[in-house]
Amino acid sequence: MKFLAATLLAATASAHYTFPALVVDGKATNQWQYVRKTTNFQSNGPVTDVTSSQIRCYELSPGTGAETYEVAAGSTIGFTAQTSISHPGTLQFYAAKVPDGKTAANWDGSGNVWFKLFEQGPTISNGALSWPSDGKQQVSIPIPKSLPSGEYLFRVEHIALHSASSAGGAQFYISCAQVKVTNGGNGSPGPLVSFPGAYKATDPGIMINIYYPIPTSYTPPGPKVWSG
Repeated sequence: MKFLAATLLAATASAHYTFPALVVDGKATNQWQYVRKTTNFQSNGPVTDVTSSQIRCYELSPGTGAETYEVAAGSTIGFTAQTSISHPGTLQFYAAKVPDGKTAANWDGSGNVWFKLFEQGPTISNGALSWPSDGKQQVSIPIPKSLPSGEYLFRVEHIALHSASSAGGAQFYISCAQVKVTNGGNGSPGPLVSFPGAYKATDPGIMINIYYPIPTSYTPPGPKVWSG
């Protein structure tokens, strides 16, 4: 029985994942060099409480020594998925501009400061859901050229929905990287939200049965994407 329990636990953990390394223009950096080390860096387990401060960056502890990566607006930026995204669900990217007097290395990302850069729901066809991020080992998006120059926290979030039919069942896999954007524009990113605060456990994009009855539509949780 102990062997069976250990086997099941190992199988469950192996299906989980982290986002440990920054990817810029297709090239991955070292793990946890520019990404704040997450609480699940060993367990790979998810965040499930959207009211917890862990829903922001899932940090192991403040000041884990991450460096800040300089990147030009218009570049592509993203994360590696270790070992891959292995649950069905929605992929989202957020960013928050570091306020005056702070740096990406010492700011906690609190307050109504986060704006959404990207959201990706499923393709629904012939009574089935297909999730584009499923199985991916890297996920990236372009930095809008109109994003103002400055230091940012750049946040990836994958919401696994395989057990999301009741409140608290959705699994959030999150990382935050520290970046300094150069050659930016004059955009005004928004709408702005806070983490925690942006989500409720009962939001339709978070509490959902993706298996039966098969949904005919899906809307990712959170604010609208800033188009730049």
